Amino acid sequence: MTDLHPLAGVYAAAVTPLKHDSTLDLEAVPVLLRFLASRGCHGALLFGTTGEGPSFSPKERETFLRSARVYRQQLPGFKLLAGTGTPSLSESIELTKLSFDLGYDGVVVLPPYYFRKATDEGLYQWFSELITKAVPARGHVLGYHIPGTSGVGFSLDLLARLKDAFPVQFAGIKDSSHDEAFTVAVGQRFGRDLLVLNGTDSDFHHALQNMAQGAITALANLFSHDLRDIWDTCMNGGDPSEIQARVSMQRKILEKYVPFPPVLKALLHRQHDMPHWAVKPPLEEMNDKVIKQVMKELNPISA
Repeated sequence: MTDLHPLAGVYAAAVTPLKHDSTLDLEAVPVLLRFLASRGCHGALLFGTTGEGPSFSPKERETFLRSARVYRQQLPGFKLLAGTGTPSLSESIELTKLSFDLGYDGVVVLPPYYFRKATDEGLYQWFSELITKAVPARGHVLGYHIPGTSGVGFSLDLLARLKDAFPVQFAGIKDSSHDEAFTVAVGQRFGRDLLVLNGTDSDFHHALQNMAQGAITALANLFSHDLRDIWDTCMNGGDPSEIQARVSMQRKILEKYVPFPPVLKALLHRQHDMPHWAVKPPLEEMNDKVIKQVMKELNPISA
């Protein structure tokens, strides 16, 4: 297809490598990025939900974003997105501006998630100020639509208003709503004019059929080759139903062990010889008995 957005593709919502004292494992950054690129990812989102983004201070995020930017230069064509949304507009502006100054390809921005009864007008003003103050003319912002977690989502009218006001800068959304009806409604209203990157592995084919242009998912840390196969098959006009069925089963199994960061880090260690990265409190490490059970359930599907 020739009408795809420059950010279209399959992205991992990357885990954040951490030492067991909760400090960033910067030495592991190139290992993780090379691994994701080698398994078919077009790029990675840093500090999304799977990356435990809200658990990190602006200074920690800056340190990691600078490190990843350096190593990305070794991976031509591999795109980097930064999660920059916080409840603070001023912090979000600073993180967004920093990301573009560092050469990131785009940012994924949560709406301010503390005031859950914010109106569309209030959210429009919040994003308008962020874009005006922090996003270059050719920069790309994706709103992060995950209302089940954040408590604040994007209505179709709000999306239309932001797209009309900022046709280039407001590229679209990362849709982690797990709402198939919303997926259909967005596709019908905007077509490919609004970039939609799906956040639910089990809905990926459905989303692509409804004008989505890719995915940013947790499971891409482990199963990006399957997600890339779905993408490639759809781009070539084929039917990825068999691959999608396998991905959906993998997702169904892992959803029994949420939140995702502990289980993904444990599986990356066990199955791909990654360091045994920690998670930040309040998340907890996964015990050995549970991770063995997860592997037992996944092995027949992933083989």
